[in-house]
Amino acid sequence: MIALAELLHLALTLYMYIVIARAVISWFHINPNNPIVQFLIRSTEPPLAFIRRYVPTFAGLDFSPVILIFAVIFVDRFLVTALYRLSY
Repeated sequence: MIALAELLHLALTLYMYIVIARAVISWFHINPNNPIVQFLIRSTEPPLAFIRRYVPTFAGLDFSPVILIFAVIFVDRFLVTALYRLSY
C-alpha cells in the first residue's frame, strides 16, 4: 500500500510539472510541431478545456492551469495521505 501511495505521489507530481511546463511554453512563440510541445498539449488539454468551460478568463489571463495545479495538489495530499493511513 505504501508503494502505491509513493507511485501515485510521483505520478501526480510529474503531472503538476507537465502543467507548469505547458503554462510556461504558452508565454513564448514555440514551434507547435515540436514533439515535446505536442506531448505537453495532448497531456494537459483535456482537463484544461474542462476547467475553461466553467472558469472564464479575466482580462485576457487564463487561470485554468493554476486551478488544475491546485486540484492536483489537493488530490495528491488527500489520496496519498489516505493510502498511507490505510497502510498503517
